Parts: sequence; C-alpha cells; structure tokens
Amino acid sequence: MINRAGAESAGIRSPGLPEGARTRQRQARAPRRCGGGLEATKHPRGHPSMSQPRQSRALVIVNTDFCSSDGNAVPGTRRGARREAERLSKTLSRLNYQVELMHNKTAKEIEELYQQECGREHGDYFVSIISSHGEQGVIFGCDWEPVKLTRVFQILSSKECPALTKIPKIFFIQACRGGEFDQGVVVECDSGEPEPDGFSDYLSIPPQTAVMFACSPGYVAFLNICGSMFLQALLKALEGEERHLALNRLMTRVNGEVAFHCQARGAYQGCKEMPCFVTNLLQEVFPFAAPVTEGADGV
Repeated sequence: MINRAGAESAGIRSPGLPEGARTRQRQARAPRRCGGGLEATKHPRGHPSMSQPRQSRALVIVNTDFCSSDGNAVPGTRRGARREAERLSKTLSRLNYQVELMHNKTAKEIEELYQQECGREHGDYFVSIISSHGEQGVIFGCDWEPVKLTRVFQILSSKECPALTKIPKIFFIQACRGGEFDQGVVVECDSGEPEPDGFSDYLSIPPQTAVMFACSPGYVAFLNICGSMFLQALLKALEGEERHLALNRLMTRVNGEVAFHCQARGAYQGCKEMPCFVTNLLQEVFPFAAPVTEGADGV
C-alpha cells in the first residue's frame, strides 16, 4: 500500500525529496488581397485570425497545504506549486483567458467549482489546470479527501453540462498517479502491453475533451521549489512560439521537453517523468494562439 500522497517529488534538474517524504524528513496564412482590400482567410477553431476571438475561461486549482479530519499524517507544503500556478494564470490571461485561480480547496469545493462552470458564459475553450497530490484516477482536496477524475469529467459531460458540449475542454493535471519511480528507458521498437488500470480515466472523458497528465499511470510526478517538471514545460511552450501550434502538437512538444530535458536529482538522481495525453477532439484546435495581451492581471 503506497502512501496516499504518492511521491510527487522534487525534480526539474534540481535536488529535493518526495513531497510525501517531507512529513517523514503561426502563424495564420497571410490574408489575400482582393480588389484593393484584404480578404480574411478561414481558420480552424481558435487559430489566429484578423479579429480578437471571444475570451475563453480557465480554472486553475492548486492545493499546497493539507490537513486530515481523522488525524492521519499528511504531506507537508507543496513548495513551489503556488508560485507556478500564479505564473500560469498570468500567462493564460495574456492569451485571452478569463482565469479563476483557486487555492487550497477541499474535495467537495473542487466538485462545486466544476459544477459552477456549467452555468457560466464560455468563449471558444475551457481550460483547467489541477495541481495537487494524487493517485491513479484521483486527485486530493486540501482536506485529504479524494476527488475522482471520472466525477469531474461526469460533471462536464453533455448530460450534466450542455453549455460545454461543443466547446473543447482541456485539462492539465499535475499530480502523482501511483508510487513507482520512472528510471528511464532506451526506446528501441515496440513497447509492452499498456497498463490496464489507466484506461478508466481515458474512457470516461466527455466529448470534445483533451486531458494531459504529468506522468504515466502508476508513477510519481516531480515537484520542487522552482515548480514541477510538467507545468514548467507547459509554461515554456505557452510563453514561446510553440503556443501557436495545434493542441496535439503542443502537447507532444511538452512530452519531449519533459522526457529528454528533465530529471530528478538528490535522493532520486536520474529518475524521469513521462507525461501522456488522451483526446477525443474531432479537429485540430489552437487554444493558445490568440495575440498576447500585455498588462493583463490574470485572476
């Protein structure tokens, strides 16, 4: 039985310990000139065009401090996570998102936040970033109660949330999915059979959804005072030219950044992390390609 904290541990090329252990120690195609004027080209959803797109919504949830009502030991503060979430919020705001940044929410409050989204006015996309402790299929509220990802996806399903049926929903989840440490491998050809216990999350996602996890099923995710391997790689993409890419290509770039350029040090020297994503989107989308708005406050 692994510690329920998993072992979201220090990484990103700098030393640290598992968090659980701390308690123990584009560009758009150029418009064509037509009759002396400019003819606007047609674009896929979200691709940069001649007019500013509608403002989309983003919900960022970061849990850094935990307590347990039954007196059980809980991990210490997730140092670095809050500052990272604040930076992500500001970046999304500059990319034409109306951002809600929520700190230290209980399991019940997390579910309520997603239920509230069903009654809100949305633009072209809905993006949600969750940063917390987790295990396979769940993330933990600050009260150390689990929130099943299947429940989050159910709340945003077409049945319970008709307002979001046709809007692409994009999740980035920074949390452990088990207690195994990825030592890294040299990939030569065919891989083995996939882990069967990782697919319940995938099959439950609502239509028009993409979900990206910080790590593979059964493994830990890494975090230190500078942030997490996964979300730091995402930030690098969103703050650079890669933000103009279609979502599936952007996610693949994030995979490569984490897999090839990040590893843990200290007690977990050499341990790696392999993000993965699943999508049932029916077309390419460009959720982060809006022109940058300087001076946006983010939350």
